[in-house]
Order: sequence, then C-alpha cells, then structure tokens
Amino acid sequence: MSTRRHAHSSGLVRFNAWPRDLAEAALLECCGSSRWAQRMAAHRPYPDLDTLLAASDEAGYDLASADLSEALTSESAPCLHHDAPRAAHLALRAAHAAYESRFGHAFVICLDGLRPSQHVDQVLAAIRTRLAHEPDEERSLTAEEMRRLARGRIVELVTEAGLAPGPLPQVAYDPR
Repeated sequence: MSTRRHAHSSGLVRFNAWPRDLAEAALLECCGSSRWAQRMAAHRPYPDLDTLLAASDEAGYDLASADLSEALTSESAPCLHHDAPRAAHLALRAAHAAYESRFGHAFVICLDGLRPSQHVDQVLAAIRTRLAHEPDEERSLTAEEMRRLARGRIVELVTEAGLAPGPLPQVAYDPR
C-alpha cells in the first residue's frame, strides 16, 4: 500500500473518530458553509475516501444561496508567490478587483492538477472569461469551483490526519 493511500485510510479512521465539534471545525476549513460542515460531520463515519468525497459533492449541490454566500466569505482570492514579477501581482490584483466589483465575492477557482507556474495565466484567463458571465451563470460556476476546492481540501485533511502522530491530531489546518 502506498504511503499516500495508507495516509488516506488511517486519516479517515482518525477523522471519523474525532469529536463532532473538531470534525466540523476541520470541515469548515474545506468549505466555509456551516450547514455543509455540520452535515458532513453528522454523517460520519465514512467507510472510504470515495464515499466521503461523494457526500461532499452531494452536500455541495444542496447548498442554498445563503450557504454558498457564507462559504464565499471565507474564501480569499488565489494569489501569487511573493517572487512573481510585480506586473503579474498588479494584473492579478486588478482582475480580482474587477471580479469582486461585478459579482460581490472573491474569485474562486480550483487549480488542482496545474503546475504553480501555470496558475497566474490560468487565473487571469478564467477571470477574463468569467467577467462576461451573467450573475446566475457565474454563481453556478462558482458553486462548482467551491465543490472542487472542497474535494481537494478534504483529501489534504484526511492525508494530513493519516500522517499525524497520535490518535487525535489537533486542527491547526489551513489548506489555503
């Protein structure tokens, strides 16, 4: 069994055993909706990672507009490494400001699977495209990006829990 798969397995066992308030706090770091985190914590134990991720998707699809708004308030816009060129920082800051002005919340995008060197180009291109969306269309796309982000953060959470020593790791976890 690979170290990562073992970390998922043992991390899921630990996650399932956490007290409900600890699980909810950790899940809030994955998606900032209280209702989503409470639902996910209440449905434990999860038999495997795939079931946990499917439950995350289902809970994400069930988010009401107010729940999505709550989740978006905890999100921050993707940023660049401090060594990136100043022009890239300025372009990204201006693009984020235009997006937030149009839609009233931070721009969110899941960059899983992309090399860090591709992030700025991907984010800028996505913001340019998404600024042309109607608010309802953008809200739907934003909800999908939030579901994708939550999935990646859950995998990180379970992996870190599986790598942590001791039976109940403390939540000092921030995947952002």
